[in-house]
Amino acid sequence: MKNLMRKEIKLSASSTSFIFILFSAMAMVPGYPILVGAFFVCFGVFQSFQNACMNNDILYTVLLPVKKTDAVRAKYGFTILIQMISFLLTVILTILRMTVLADAAPYTHNAMMNANQFFLAGNLLVFALFNWLFLGGFFKTAYKCGKPFLLFAIGSFVLIALAETLHHIQGLEFLNDTDTMGDSRQWLFLAVALVVYILVSALSCKASIKRFAAVDL
Repeated sequence: MKNLMRKEIKLSASSTSFIFILFSAMAMVPGYPILVGAFFVCFGVFQSFQNACMNNDILYTVLLPVKKTDAVRAKYGFTILIQMISFLLTVILTILRMTVLADAAPYTHNAMMNANQFFLAGNLLVFALFNWLFLGGFFKTAYKCGKPFLLFAIGSFVLIALAETLHHIQGLEFLNDTDTMGDSRQWLFLAVALVVYILVSALSCKASIKRFAAVDL
């Protein structure tokens, strides 16, 4: 697995996957649906899969002296690596907004989603959706990228729209608060989203291994 992960990073990955991690910085942009940053991070990973399909990377990998199941785990491992690097950067920037910049006018008068624990939870849910719809869909054939990504794109923008709508509903205004370090409700959202991300990613990987085992390359 270690060597396969090295192959994913050095040979299979598109440079776009790493460059698009910078979209995590959208957490600092006021007056914009900042959760879209998570979508673009996933779009960068999609570019690596598209590149892999064009270069017959999957076929090359299974011809190596490795387990077929490890080829799936390596793709999931690479995807999760990119997502977690992005998430770590987003966490740092979000903490900056919740502390040092909590009272900054562009954020306190922001009609769009603010960066807080609820926003971080949204990032994890977008990533979970990608791992379920795109990765799970891709390994049904191991060469079709377009349809699974389209399904993810539709699902993610529905999720983003819902997240942007909730804090406008009476009683849920706290979801858009800027100073939320001591808000237990916000931390609960984040904890639940983290559990969902781990479970969905694990179950998707398990299902993809079974699907890929049945694919005739």
